[in-house]
Amino acid sequence: MKKNNIIGFALIAIVLIAFSWFNQKSPEQIAAEARQDSIQNAQRLKAEQDRIAAEEARKAEAEAAANGDTTSIFHDALNGEAKSVVLKNSKLELTLSTKGGTVSKAVIKDFTGHHKGADGKYDETLDTKDLTLFEGDEQCLNFLLAGKTDNIVTKDMFFTPSNVTDSTATMTLKASNGGTLTINYRLNEDYLLSMSVHAQGMSGFFAPNYKEMDIEWNDRARQQEKGFVFENRYATLTYKEHDGGSDYLSETSAKENEQIEKPLDWVAFKNQFFSAVLISKDNFSANALLTSLPQDKETGYLKNYEAKLKTAFDPTGAKASEFEMFIGPNNYRLLQDIEDKSKFGKDLDLQQLVYLGWPLFRYINRFFTIYVFDWLTSWGLPMGIVLILITLLLKAITYPLVKKSYMSSAKMRVLKPKLEEATKKYDKPEDAMKKQQEIMALYSKYGVSPLSGCLPMLIQMPIWIAMFNFVPNAIQLRGQSFLWIDDLSTYDPIIEWSNHIWGIGDHLSLTCILFCVANLAYSFMTMRQQRDQMVGQQAEQMKMMQWMMYLMPLMFFFMFNDYSAGLNFYYFISLFFSAAIMWTLRKTTNDEKLLAILEARYKENKNNPKKASGLAARLEAMQRQAEELKKQRENGYKK
Repeated sequence: MKKNNIIGFALIAIVLIAFSWFNQKSPEQIAAEARQDSIQNAQRLKAEQDRIAAEEARKAEAEAAANGDTTSIFHDALNGEAKSVVLKNSKLELTLSTKGGTVSKAVIKDFTGHHKGADGKYDETLDTKDLTLFEGDEQCLNFLLAGKTDNIVTKDMFFTPSNVTDSTATMTLKASNGGTLTINYRLNEDYLLSMSVHAQGMSGFFAPNYKEMDIEWNDRARQQEKGFVFENRYATLTYKEHDGGSDYLSETSAKENEQIEKPLDWVAFKNQFFSAVLISKDNFSANALLTSLPQDKETGYLKNYEAKLKTAFDPTGAKASEFEMFIGPNNYRLLQDIEDKSKFGKDLDLQQLVYLGWPLFRYINRFFTIYVFDWLTSWGLPMGIVLILITLLLKAITYPLVKKSYMSSAKMRVLKPKLEEATKKYDKPEDAMKKQQEIMALYSKYGVSPLSGCLPMLIQMPIWIAMFNFVPNAIQLRGQSFLWIDDLSTYDPIIEWSNHIWGIGDHLSLTCILFCVANLAYSFMTMRQQRDQMVGQQAEQMKMMQWMMYLMPLMFFFMFNDYSAGLNFYYFISLFFSAAIMWTLRKTTNDEKLLAILEARYKENKNNPKKASGLAARLEAMQRQAEELKKQRENGYKK
């Protein structure tokens, strides 16, 4: 790595350190947060006590009904037989169970469902045409209503279905006093399910000030893809604050009963490529408790999700509690359209379920990558070709900057003999400052900017990071094959084994190996180019830095072996074209003509010293000022 690049990285590190320092919390902020934590802990304890009380009341109610005690107004609904009601359209099939009255199974059509064989590994012969997101006790939506004398816990009650069609159903609980509690469903034309909870003739059952009901929503997120580690990294419990942005719980560490202080528009149980989202028309109240617990690979599940929520409920029956559920793929454009199809008129911002990175990288993906990707996929091209074309387009856009960077390096390369000759008298360590001043002076006179290569590098880096966030979240790559790759959305093993090896896993990914080899080759080319332009001690320092550059591809292997073949393939192609561009520029650059141009510029600047300008001239002036200040201090000490 050349000195200029080291300076660039050092500047970035300084900015990051300064940012962290300026954003560290004051003692007053820490104390305030400690007080807030105490309040939150008390609120969590109260919520947990309420939950335990509700559960105990439910059990007591069930036992009373079993013993013939019929004091509960819904005692007849505590016993029955679970039956299924199916809602379906061309994209989704939902099974409602009369026990609990909610969705017990969700099948997303036309997305391949992967299944494991007896050996615990995914078997392509077991693949199904449609994907089951959850089934049975893997998911449960429970409404809890606290009455004056007893509680209603819907998951344990048997509803009576009516008004059943392919798109509608009504689940009803009949009370002994003639009142009813109904859940109405309507499946729209796509992945959106409308539902409402409505009480009639039950106002006397509740306290006069009763205005909210509790909701408990649980889900065991199935492993749907071949790569457990990679998929688990993108499976998150995500939520959106009302009139605010979206956020998510940690995807790697356990979070239990995490309290969210602000009201929420929605909560999503998200896999890598599919989500179930619960949306409330009247918002979920502040202080919701959210839980995300990562699971072991052997279980076949990614996370255990749980949301404890509250929302508005009208016991008089004048107004229903309305909800919508999105159950479908995490497709950016599709999620944008859901907001228009929702009846609630909210700024749902569901497309945030497709994570596109931090703001800078999100803007690159949002306003460039997605548009280009949509445009190329509309041609019906294989996804591997789409990734290649995106790479070529990005290389074409950044080519002027890359060429400028290369030409800057080429100028310093052809000037190296002259610099060595002009500075050989400054070989002593104490003359390092004078030597650097002389080099800067010569660069200025020849019209060369030694740092001109840093900006192109910094501009290209955000593109790499943006693609790092985009490719793993592009559901369009799921199940798409290209060349030897069976599925661009997961790793492509050339060899697998049963035991997990630390740092590697249970396989070797071919595209990861190609990426690392290409990275090693590209690093070798850039290191050689930088050595050819460095003078004196810079060349010696370069020998020390080159080993770090050669070790980076090895580090990348341990990082990217579990990553998707699509991402590794993109990086491999990107490095291949970068190396090809560098090789072409080297072959087409005439060093003799370039040196002649620099010599002409040198003579022109020598005859007109004021014309020498640019970054090198400014650096030279700064170094001379530093030298003068140093001499003044030394003279001051002598006096």
